[in-house]
Amino acid sequence: MIPLDKIMLLDGAMGTMLQRRGLALGAVPEALNLTAPEEIKAIHREYLEAGAGAIFSNTFGANRFKAEKAGLPLADIVRAGVENARAAASEFENRYVALDIGPCGRVLKPAGDFDFEDAVEVFAEVVRAGESYADFIQLETFTDLYELKTAVIAAKENSKLPIIATMSFEENGSTFFGACVESAVATLEALGVAALGVNCSLGPKQLVPIVDRILACAHVPVSVKPNAGLPVIRGGETAYDVTPEEFAGYLRGFVEKGVSFVGGCCGTTPEYIRLTREAIAGLSPVRCDVPRRTVICSPSRVVCFDDGITVIGERLNPTGKKALQAALRSGDTDYLLREALRQQEQGAQALDLNTGLPDIDEAAALADAAQKIQAVTPLPLQLDSSSPEALERAARVYNGKPLLNSVNGKKESLEAVLPIAKKYGCAVLGLALDERGVPKNAQERLEIARRIVRAAEAAGIPREDVLIDCLVMTASAQQEQAAETLKALTLVKKELGVKTVLGVSNVSFGLPMRPVVNRTMLAMAFAAGLDAPIMNPGDAGMSETVAAARVLLGEDKEAAAYIARCAEAAPEAKVEKKEEKSADIRYAITHGLEDEAAKAAAALLSSGTPPMRVIEEKIIPALDEVGKDYETGAIFLPQLIKSAEAATSAFEVLRAELSKGGGAQKGAKVILATVYGDIHDIGKNIVRVILENYNFDVMDLGRDVPPARVAEAVKESGAKIVGLSALMTTTVASMKETVELLRRECPDVRIIAGGAVLSESLAQYAGADFYAKDAMETVRISEKLSAAN
Repeated sequence: MIPLDKIMLLDGAMGTMLQRRGLALGAVPEALNLTAPEEIKAIHREYLEAGAGAIFSNTFGANRFKAEKAGLPLADIVRAGVENARAAASEFENRYVALDIGPCGRVLKPAGDFDFEDAVEVFAEVVRAGESYADFIQLETFTDLYELKTAVIAAKENSKLPIIATMSFEENGSTFFGACVESAVATLEALGVAALGVNCSLGPKQLVPIVDRILACAHVPVSVKPNAGLPVIRGGETAYDVTPEEFAGYLRGFVEKGVSFVGGCCGTTPEYIRLTREAIAGLSPVRCDVPRRTVICSPSRVVCFDDGITVIGERLNPTGKKALQAALRSGDTDYLLREALRQQEQGAQALDLNTGLPDIDEAAALADAAQKIQAVTPLPLQLDSSSPEALERAARVYNGKPLLNSVNGKKESLEAVLPIAKKYGCAVLGLALDERGVPKNAQERLEIARRIVRAAEAAGIPREDVLIDCLVMTASAQQEQAAETLKALTLVKKELGVKTVLGVSNVSFGLPMRPVVNRTMLAMAFAAGLDAPIMNPGDAGMSETVAAARVLLGEDKEAAAYIARCAEAAPEAKVEKKEEKSADIRYAITHGLEDEAAKAAAALLSSGTPPMRVIEEKIIPALDEVGKDYETGAIFLPQLIKSAEAATSAFEVLRAELSKGGGAQKGAKVILATVYGDIHDIGKNIVRVILENYNFDVMDLGRDVPPARVAEAVKESGAKIVGLSALMTTTVASMKETVELLRRECPDVRIIAGGAVLSESLAQYAGADFYAKDAMETVRISEKLSAAN
């Protein structure tokens, strides 16, 4: 197994070297493991001679989809890839081999159409085929944290090898799918990877702030594999703008900051690795002293309990809530989504989610609700169930690092829940009760809490990932217990040093003027050491108490948030207004509520509003609002897709009415294609969905499309707009060829170029009229072209 306590020099790009050797455009590189093994071994050998201590097998894109295209058995491709690397490494001393695995090329539900468990199996097939011949598993170039989680699970369930997982980030510090650096680190560490970091997407200079952010929160070794800069055109060919000497200097700087694993990605060669070896020679590992913090997260948001009072919304628990019970029984998902969004707007920082009803499948309901709620809100979830089966199913499909509610001091609870938290990377909430029930005195609750913390640590869960609920009893029946709960809070904070959680409203059952009792108990609990109340964020009195406590505890600097709150309208009025919003088509689309959007569209038709007026005055402005939020980073790709789907559901309702008048007139025709030799189409598919929601008539030619097919489609359809996508630098030449053919045969067409590898300069080199950095920019350009025509 690869040592984790030393500086390790990794290899450089395999694809770059294969291209230099004449890899045919559109060919499957991994097939060469079987058809040209000596070529692959020779490349590995060059990197080993340059000083690489570890090499990655030529299996980055090896999966069932690529194997089918190549017409070769997947297991044979993977096995040969790792054996080739092993054969080359055996010629040198102390060299290591990684089973290299990249993304599968599919978008997972709910943003896409690929099932979570299907993704796990796609990666499991690769792991089972190659893990026997490798020293570690390298998961690299992932942009979707959710997909990366499926790969980690597949690796853990099918191998005992250490896992190194790296993601590709954009310069804004987020991945293409919106995962932030801190969420990626928190999630991957909790899942138990041996090392983590960043590779591809950017050059070493652009990665400096991202690497700094990783080092500021990572407690495991960090791996960095930049590209050889950014792509440029030199002598009519695609190249990169960072020299081997400059590259080596940056990587030395990374190692001096605390990075343990360094190597190269796209554009790097053995020369880059040789000079990096010289640059880092003599350096010793730098250990970063990173504080241990209690965090949970979704892909785009981290909630740190160390930063102050954390409000956990309680309204997604059916206990005593008839409307929520009815929604769970009837499958009214939009009710849950509206409640989640409402609590977000009211100031909740995390949401408790419970689907425990005796007459439904709780495990299936909890997992399904978690996935769907995560598609519309960035708030992390507290998965709440007394059923270990329900907790496991939901924890498995949760995107990020959740809080499991709960485990308790009972032996069977500890044995059932803690392994779930460990396997799926969860923080865990411990209840201060055991086989005897809830102890009547604070000291006994402390002892149960201590037992839970010790058991969690023994299971491999760090102390900071354990939170304790000292349990509030009903004051009307057990008056003296309120004081014991407060004492227990103080003891747990002082002696165990863990974060505390409390469902405060239990204290007032059976008493008059319950809100007064609740907020008084809340204030006393804060003074006793409470970190996170589980409460209704729409309760004005409770929210006011939280706001005041943040001032008095020094969290709200200069009382800025408190003063701003007091200047606003009464919270009750705001809640009412937001409830009214939930029935509005704009709100439904901007918040990704599909059923609600359809109902709102139907209501507008019933009121006599013409369908085209609904489209022009309601749907398009709502999509524009979503687009602006996406462009400014207020929302991310999954939310953009959900809003597009909500708009589609509204369009479906309107289509029947429009058909009575001969149908709605489609907008300008746009042809989309991923260029020849490039089989990546995720970005292009997203562009198609967004364009269609702006009423463009889209003809999607798919991926790996020959130039002649694009020209033929333009001639047949009369389209005046073509969108071309390329993910790989090698296919920029193919894009240029397609553009040149269109210029000769279809001179009136305007061409938009985009894709992960593209830049303004590369788009100009290819001859495109416009460069679009994302789906929304494609829409804006297409709107201008359509208006001009």
